[in-house]
Amino acid sequence: QVQLVESGGGLVQPGGSLRLSCAASGNIFSILAMGWYRQAPGKQRELVAAITIGGRTNYADSVKGRFTISRDNAKNTVYLQMNSLKPEDTAVYYCNADLILVPGTSRHDIWGQGTQVTVSS
Repeated sequence: QVQLVESGGGLVQPGGSLRLSCAASGNIFSILAMGWYRQAPGKQRELVAAITIGGRTNYADSVKGRFTISRDNAKNTVYLQMNSLKPEDTAVYYCNADLILVPGTSRHDIWGQGTQVTVSS
């Protein structure tokens, strides 16, 4: 069974940094893209950053210049380095993967369980 396991959330003061990690495990043929989404209380889930297998990245305007997404294809792992954190970054952060389990079959979209990030003094 394929699963995504996230780590690295926590409580940090404004201006601080955190690094999130997400590792995919199971019988996976190829991970086409991985990304991070977040959902704050009372708000819809939104894309934070994504990265393709080729390394092309996409960021929400609100995090450009502060967050950096990267991936280790050999480890099926994606990272999100978050710097200059603001209280409005407080949310549950979810890892997402767009992947193929068996060559020639359809793609799958899977989610991690989420990790809480709280930015507060």
